[in-house]
Amino acid sequence: MREITYAQAINEAMSEEMRKDENVFLMGEDVGLYGGAFGVSVGMIQEFGEERVRDTPISEAVIAGAAAGAAVTGMRPVAEIMFSDFMTISMDQLVNQAAKMRYMFGGKAKVPMVIRTPGGSGTGAAAQHSQSLESWFCHVPGLKVVTPSTPYDAKGLLKAAIRDENPVVFIEQKLLYRKKGFVPEEDYVVPLGKAEVKKEGSDLTVITYGRMVPTCLEVAEDLEKDGIQVEVVDPRTLLPLDKETLIQSVKKTGRLLVVHEAVQTGGFGGEIAAVIADSEAFFYLDAPIKRLGGLDVPIPYCPELEKNVVPTYETIKRAIFELLA
Repeated sequence: MREITYAQAINEAMSEEMRKDENVFLMGEDVGLYGGAFGVSVGMIQEFGEERVRDTPISEAVIAGAAAGAAVTGMRPVAEIMFSDFMTISMDQLVNQAAKMRYMFGGKAKVPMVIRTPGGSGTGAAAQHSQSLESWFCHVPGLKVVTPSTPYDAKGLLKAAIRDENPVVFIEQKLLYRKKGFVPEEDYVVPLGKAEVKKEGSDLTVITYGRMVPTCLEVAEDLEKDGIQVEVVDPRTLLPLDKETLIQSVKKTGRLLVVHEAVQTGGFGGEIAAVIADSEAFFYLDAPIKRLGGLDVPIPYCPELEKNVVPTYETIKRAIFELLA
């Protein structure tokens, strides 16, 4: 199997779906000739033209509203919001329109749209371009929320999202764009709502997603040399959430650490902890559930501060030792 980057995998997913279905199109700021702020759509305008790879005005509200309107009339738009921080400007169209229409029309209307957006810190982009806001979207019935951590998952999940009949928020983490991984050349999809055990273990479960997955895997692999077996589970889709896979993992190990980059207060880790606490897995716990999220501060511009306001290799390892003590 060939190795390609996370960004190339997303490009392939969009291109393949556009070749298969003329109703699929890409829209967003600088997605055309510029190839996207992070180079994800490079080469697509040359293949599909300006009608299907559309540069938009600098208005996230317009992008989300136009995508919702196109979707409800039969198209399958993939809309890029340049930074997830700017999703805040699109919230009325996304939350009050796109997420509600199928329900309000009794299922007669479908809204098959994808909002792709890069999230997370680590690029020195400071407080207004580095946030992780996935829990905002998870609070909205009618939306699906996807957070791939590998090129394989990014391609398969995006193809599934494009084919879905509901609005999907597809969060790509910026530091993963250049990461390489094995991706098949043949067509495949990764179903929405299906978690994956990235590494088997018996002593403790770590549930994590996005760019924290490779960091947690690195910690788990290093601890294995000392005889500590850490199981790493990636939900991949936050909504719908594969609760059963998470519950079975915690039942097996008896300990749970939830790790995410987003600030801990109100973060999705609290929802994961509640799922376990409210399930039969609670009776298998040998220690309290522990959360490890970002600090409750805006993302700093200073590189050293930026690096340390989110979970790191060291803080994840320390949290695991605390749970095992």
